[in-house]
Amino acid sequence: MMGLPSRSASRERAAMTSTEPLRLDRRSQLDRLGSEAFDILIVGGGVTGAYAALDASLRGYRVALVEKNDFASGTSSKSSKMVHGGLRYIEQGNLSLVRHSLLERQRLRRNARHLVQRLPFLFPVMERDGVFDKRLAKAFESLLWTYDLAGGWREGILHQKLTKAEVLSHCPTFNPEHLTGGFLYFDARVDDARLTLNIARTAAFHGAAVANHAQVMEITRDGHGKVDGAIVHAGEQEIRVRAGVVIMATGVWLRDWTGRKRGEQKTLHIRPAKGVHVAIPWLKIRNDCTVTIPVPGRSRRATITRWGNVSYLGTTDEDYEGDLDNVMCTRQELDFLLEGARSALKTDLQPEDVVGSIAGCRPLVAPPGGKTLEIKRNHEIHVADDGLVTIVGGKLTTSRHMAEQTIDAAQRVIGKRGKCRTKSAYLLGAAGYDAQAIVASGGMSAHLGERYGTEARFVSDILQADAALGRPIVEGLPHTEAEVVYAVRHELAGTVDDVLSRRMRARLMARDASAHAAPRVGQILQAELGLSESAVARQVSDYLAAVALEKSVLMGEAA
Repeated sequence: MMGLPSRSASRERAAMTSTEPLRLDRRSQLDRLGSEAFDILIVGGGVTGAYAALDASLRGYRVALVEKNDFASGTSSKSSKMVHGGLRYIEQGNLSLVRHSLLERQRLRRNARHLVQRLPFLFPVMERDGVFDKRLAKAFESLLWTYDLAGGWREGILHQKLTKAEVLSHCPTFNPEHLTGGFLYFDARVDDARLTLNIARTAAFHGAAVANHAQVMEITRDGHGKVDGAIVHAGEQEIRVRAGVVIMATGVWLRDWTGRKRGEQKTLHIRPAKGVHVAIPWLKIRNDCTVTIPVPGRSRRATITRWGNVSYLGTTDEDYEGDLDNVMCTRQELDFLLEGARSALKTDLQPEDVVGSIAGCRPLVAPPGGKTLEIKRNHEIHVADDGLVTIVGGKLTTSRHMAEQTIDAAQRVIGKRGKCRTKSAYLLGAAGYDAQAIVASGGMSAHLGERYGTEARFVSDILQADAALGRPIVEGLPHTEAEVVYAVRHELAGTVDDVLSRRMRARLMARDASAHAAPRVGQILQAELGLSESAVARQVSDYLAAVALEKSVLMGEAA
């Protein structure tokens, strides 16, 4: 419903708009960890932990958020990049999760409007050998109607039935041999790492202390056995953090360490489910939406999603028992995905075509047995007798709601009450942002707009002050050196990997080119942070080694 123009500026927009960028200095954040007494300490800088920090900050609590590596360096940078209700959850009979997910999707579309964009999903209908054939098409359309009625309508557009020609207009490389038509429905996509970072920065804007590369080594307890904080290691520094309640939001890493007292029995069974995606040059696919494709001999469907000049092909869903800090796409998984793509598309994809890959683990809560694909994506919150709060499960789309329930539980531990305000809380850069107006004509303004929203002006300020920083940092990608400077000054980037893997996603979209850019990124980090020559050289060497290992495992060359 359209309202009348207001007589004064919107307080909500004004509160989130500043003439100066939020300056985040890691040294000052670490100093706060050791000098302040917090109401709530959150362990884990993924999307759930970041949203919990924002929620608690908006309720007026003194909040600290710590992450052992970088924000979103785990599962939250390795998702399918989709903000969705999940059609297959209807197939599983979990309509309540779908309904709630679609509501949360639209909240993210509003509150993070510069990062979350509409994404069409295409389901081709085949005479045979497809995701489904004509006989199942009517049943599938009923499923889409259920999806629309459950909340898909909030996007303002309902599903559509397509002819064969229309399907090929969205994906010209789709094999037309048995194609009869298709369906198009609508969800949303997001750069998951930038969303997580943006949530953490917004929490800091509202007063939270946030620190990456700060690992919790021990949950501490007082003389009565109640949780009262943690011991954190940041480089060579050990910090004693005091807090009224501690929240474990470490996702799949709860499998290996729960923070509970020694000898105490586990109450949550964490079952990591590995998912992988590979990036392929877009010209090999030429899709303008997410295309669902069949994989021969498998019930699991694969998807191909366009992002910039690449298309992401994924995903798998298998149990994983290995090292959670070193999850990589293997040659076997790559061949599985390429086989599915080759069977559905008129394009001869080869392993050498892949320009990047990601692999991560979903934090499923379930005992051993059965297929991970069939496990419901619900979340669980547990409060131990000593006051330790644990949140695990769920999915990116519902992270705001998971955080709300987690802070509800945490404030009961400290005996306080505060109302959740995140349902309509803008993230930094979202208030007043008009995606259609900014992105329409392309160019640098569009590139910066869909990454920083209204805060894009602060990146362009850096460009204006030093035109030399307008040089591209990674060949083939639109990012400039000014964005590296901004990442260090305002986004807590402290390593070459922080910049190239998550602030820019260059390691995924242009793996080899990102390796060539590593030395220059190191030079900028050195200039901004005063790092030593040896520290920079070590960072560059570590990044190059990690990229080389990732590629060798992907190509099946690693021993």
